[in-house]
Amino acid sequence: MQYPKISIVTPNYNQSEYLEETILSIITQNYPNLEYIIIDGGSSDNSVNIIMKYEKYLSYWVSESDNGLYYALQKGFEKSSGEIMGWLNSDDLLHRKSLYVIANIFNNNLQVNWLQGRPTIYDESGMTVDSSKPIFSKYYFYNKKYVTGKFIQQESTYWRRSLWNKAGKFISSDYKYAGDFELWMRFFNYELLHYTHALIGGYRVRSSQMSRIFYNEYLQECSTIIEQLLLSTDDINHLNKIKFLENVSNSIRFVKPMLYKFIEKLYGLQDPIMFNFSKGIFSA
Repeated sequence: MQYPKISIVTPNYNQSEYLEETILSIITQNYPNLEYIIIDGGSSDNSVNIIMKYEKYLSYWVSESDNGLYYALQKGFEKSSGEIMGWLNSDDLLHRKSLYVIANIFNNNLQVNWLQGRPTIYDESGMTVDSSKPIFSKYYFYNKKYVTGKFIQQESTYWRRSLWNKAGKFISSDYKYAGDFELWMRFFNYELLHYTHALIGGYRVRSSQMSRIFYNEYLQECSTIIEQLLLSTDDINHLNKIKFLENVSNSIRFVKPMLYKFIEKLYGLQDPIMFNFSKGIFSA
């Protein structure tokens, strides 16, 4: 098996309670071509001591004041050189052997330039408590369906450097909370999002998380990003068809599934879903 270099950036600020577990979830996989970078924002807790404890496993690390999460990520990605890229926040976790899963999929599916694993949720103790089907259609977001609370799970998402370069080689710091969402919307301009039912990473739910405390602000930033998108004519036509279908289904109180499917087929509203049976890879 070939082992493409995988670059992972972990931004951290005063997360020593969880940081070591995050680091161990990455380095104990013993992936032979890992470039692991930690960008600490000048933590005042025990974070730096933890980072130094695992320094020999790191390609680069720094601890200095910065301007927040997305600034730290940009700094980390600029230090990276891997063919495959992603990040893991300092309270989240990778699943066992997931880096090998990522390598296998990108090696054997050259059409895959952007991949999401099956989203999973950890509780505060690090126990897996939920798993769900991923969201992978750009029209789901263009139609602002994300208000239901389902997003592309960043902890399970990796991409090729070639896509990063096409999309501008940056993660926007214009948004305090939704820089990840803005990056995904930019990626959609160039590539389909593929997904696998394999487990890649998971999001740890905590009571004091910024993403939970400022969830409404996150949604507001997502709305702003969508409104600023320059959609193609095909995208606009597709969205209009979807809205038509929704209006029809809403106007018929007990619409039969077969009727709905007929209208869906008539108007070509299904997203093109492809499945690679040998690799378990979907795309849309």
